[in-house]
Amino acid sequence: MGLRGARHRFMPNKLVFPGGAVDRADLTAPVASPLPAATRAALERAANPALAHGLAVAAARELEEETGLTLGTPPALAGLRYLCRMVTPPANPIRFNARFLLVDAARVSGTLAGSGELEELRFFAIDEALGYDLAEPQRRVIERLRAWLAMTPADRDAARPLPVYRRREWGEE
Repeated sequence: MGLRGARHRFMPNKLVFPGGAVDRADLTAPVASPLPAATRAALERAANPALAHGLAVAAARELEEETGLTLGTPPALAGLRYLCRMVTPPANPIRFNARFLLVDAARVSGTLAGSGELEELRFFAIDEALGYDLAEPQRRVIERLRAWLAMTPADRDAARPLPVYRRREWGEE
């Protein structure tokens, strides 16, 4: 995670995850290894196969651009797991509809440096991150991560309702 700079219009001075929009090229980008079946199925519940692929490639691309860490070139998507989705309420002046994916740190390489978009870029312990003045979406994702880590590996990928955070509460996809 890293802090967004004070000059950013959206979430200035907030601790955030790397991320961004899907580029058209992400939809058809080659990959070194495909998504795990459970992750692909989870993404395809609310996205067509091309968009599901693009979401994963965008996550890998944004990770590298914003942190300097890479899943390879082309990216190896085999370690990505779907955690949750956050959709801002319609009344918000700046909106996002984001899927949060995670990967074990052992599957990434590179030097934690990034593009400068995020400051104080580093790995944060869960309790440490929760001690920051977080925007609600980041707080909810970290809490969801804590719950996910407490699950058995089989339960993490089991067919289940997928968590979507909308209008200040969790729902299902």
